[in-house]
Amino acid sequence: MNIYNALIKSSLLYGSETWRLTENNKRRVEATEMDALRRSSRISRKERIRKVTIRQQIGLEETIIKETEQYQLTWYGHVQRMAEGRLPKIALKWMPKQRRARGRPKKNWMEGIRKAMHERYLNEGQWEDRKQWSLGVGQRRKTY
Repeated sequence: MNIYNALIKSSLLYGSETWRLTENNKRRVEATEMDALRRSSRISRKERIRKVTIRQQIGLEETIIKETEQYQLTWYGHVQRMAEGRLPKIALKWMPKQRRARGRPKKNWMEGIRKAMHERYLNEGQWEDRKQWSLGVGQRRKTY
């Protein structure tokens, strides 16, 4: 488990605060994580053991996508608490002046943040109270 946290998870999540989490990206990251978990526990795909079972054997409750969303929300709160003149805050609020391409707009980073905030019942402005924000970021998602 320590090797997983030190090597695999840290490598997979490097820079994940700024990722745009599309369904394709989520699927790829989850597949890479599961491949690493299978290899570390020496379980072949030919054995046909489900992902949930492997996670239970290893003792993992959270998926790597949930941790990525937590990192993103932590980073978002950090940037929102910054002074207005700081470069990360300016970059977060920047809007391009060019026309968009035809078709459906691609999902952007901010839409992913809003979705993660909604799932954790977080509201705009809650980031001012650092303790409350960090507790809210770690909350479980809505279950339907």
